[in-house]
Amino acid sequence: MFASITPTANEIAATRNGDYIVARADVVMDRAFTVDATPVEVWPWLTQLGKGRAGWYLPRSVERFVPRSRRAIRHVEPQFQELAMGDVIPDYGGPHETFTVASVDAPHSLVYRSHRGRTAVSWSITSTEDADGTRIHLRLRLGPVRHTIIARTAGDLVDALTIAGMAAGLRERV
Repeated sequence: MFASITPTANEIAATRNGDYIVARADVVMDRAFTVDATPVEVWPWLTQLGKGRAGWYLPRSVERFVPRSRRAIRHVEPQFQELAMGDVIPDYGGPHETFTVASVDAPHSLVYRSHRGRTAVSWSITSTEDADGTRIHLRLRLGPVRHTIIARTAGDLVDALTIAGMAAGLRERV
């Protein structure tokens, strides 16, 4: 399951758009997976991610355990296709948890920023065409982090589960 979202050494070493947002990250989580589609075909699905938007994609086998009202949509929704720098996207974790769009370079890069307490957060999504379709790379950077061991273990596990589910759900939809 997690092998399907493991980035290559080169993907981990590469500088990504948005890395500057949390220049001194205490925790960096990289995930990557391939989708059998072009970046242009994948892009609409990436722009509509989020709470109160298309949701967070999961495969049908998992979604059947999620209440219908909380399931991610299974189509491209035109109203969620325009993203601009400064747009605020709600996130789970509380009423004040949000992501702000930091940069958009369609169909290649989407970067969000956030603050969770005193911790700065950046989340970049990069799409690159390759021989197998589109390689999606996600990088989450956090800093400062008070309990780095917890973030690197429990946080890493939650991130891996979330992205593995999202990758499987996105592959079903595209």
